[in-house]
Amino acid sequence: MTRSAPKRLYLIPVLSKALDILELLQNERNPLSLEAIYQRTNISKTTIYRILKTFVHRGYLAQTQDGLYRLIARPKKARFGFGSQSAEMPFSQAVTDSLKAAASAAGVDLVVLDNHYDAATALSNADEFVRHPVDLVIEFQIDQRVAPVIADKIAGAGIPLIAIDIPHPHATFFGVDNYRVGFEAGEFLAQHAKNSWDGKARWVLGLDIEEAGPMVQSRITGAFEGIRASLPGLGDRNFLRMDGRGMREKSYRLVMDFLRRHDDRGVLIAAATDTSALGAVQAVRELKWEKHVAIVGQDCIPEALEEMHISGSPLIASVSHEAQSYGPRLIQLALGLLSGQRVPPYNYVEHQLVTASSVRKANKVLDVPAQG
Repeated sequence: MTRSAPKRLYLIPVLSKALDILELLQNERNPLSLEAIYQRTNISKTTIYRILKTFVHRGYLAQTQDGLYRLIARPKKARFGFGSQSAEMPFSQAVTDSLKAAASAAGVDLVVLDNHYDAATALSNADEFVRHPVDLVIEFQIDQRVAPVIADKIAGAGIPLIAIDIPHPHATFFGVDNYRVGFEAGEFLAQHAKNSWDGKARWVLGLDIEEAGPMVQSRITGAFEGIRASLPGLGDRNFLRMDGRGMREKSYRLVMDFLRRHDDRGVLIAAATDTSALGAVQAVRELKWEKHVAIVGQDCIPEALEEMHISGSPLIASVSHEAQSYGPRLIQLALGLLSGQRVPPYNYVEHQLVTASSVRKANKVLDVPAQG
């Protein structure tokens, strides 16, 4: 009589260990430390640590301030609403892509509605999030005037809110340190004037976004202060703000009109967005003023990096807001809010100044011929 082979168990060892830990915490009334879990399961501490961090990230566990872990009642998959700024804005689309990837990795359902860079649409989208309730809303819209209305709708429904770049009442803020990124852009513009024009800048233009409110406008405030600190000879009359709305066509028209009316060489332009900066580049190039104008943008969108590849481009730098980091940090922040963790009211992203010379050096390393 032949003996049948034992049935094979198709088990995943690390998953079994994760379930052992989850079941242990389910049976305990009090939170446990990593050491206590180790003593009761005899799983390696490294494995336990990684499993615990994964459960916290996915919202199954919470970590207390003293480092203990407790189970969270999780009756359903988390569902977040995201009001994106505009699919037509490259930086906004990069943030959306990053958030979608992070939500998928964290097991969160993400409902994305496009605000189309329009206040009325953002209000309508907020109503939609309330009508078909989500567990949390992440709002990325440009108009400060409707921010209180949107925030009140969402708070009235008892839904936590995270606001990107534009402060909203009741919301946790997430975004760039606007004044600081502006200041660093201004410092670089001033250094360019010293290196290329013997410090003889004549005008400083700020391509602003008036509807975005004081916080985003502080990008231009910071740029002006950065320039003043390095070029103290410039008076207030040499500084001029223009409302480019962060848009290419409007910024193009404003800069074209200004340069046609002023025959002064040595113009420094700080733009609130790269899209606005590219509009300024277009005007400068059409007038053949490349040697007499220097522009620094914000966001480091791909088209701006391509422009900086071009030898002699007036776009000399852009400040990267590291859009790829938004998604993971926003999901982590959102899950923390839902699990009752204490989170800071203001959460700033990292940034870095990317210069045309650094782009061209990287280009040479990759052996890609520059245009121009």
